[in-house]
Amino acid sequence: MNHSALPDDPREREKAEAWIGDAVLALATRNWILREHGKTDGAMQARMTSNQFLTAFGNPTSVEARIGRIYRDEGLAAAVALVEQEMIPLFLKQERNRKRL
Repeated sequence: MNHSALPDDPREREKAEAWIGDAVLALATRNWILREHGKTDGAMQARMTSNQFLTAFGNPTSVEARIGRIYRDEGLAAAVALVEQEMIPLFLKQERNRKRL
């Protein structure tokens, strides 16, 4: 992503970064689900990317914007690593707790 193409207004910039981050998050979680479960699971993917789940890491838009910035500055592998190393472990813990109820 070209830095100069981003809006000057901080709120608009964050929204633009979050827009890209949302797509990267969707790609990372779908790829992880297929790799780990060998099939698609739209319900799980929806839980992994929901605002309710993202709130565990902060404001959902800010979380997605962070993913977008990492993608822009460090590439797809770094953004996917963030999702897999920081977010998925908490998701798995929440899934275990959800299944106990």
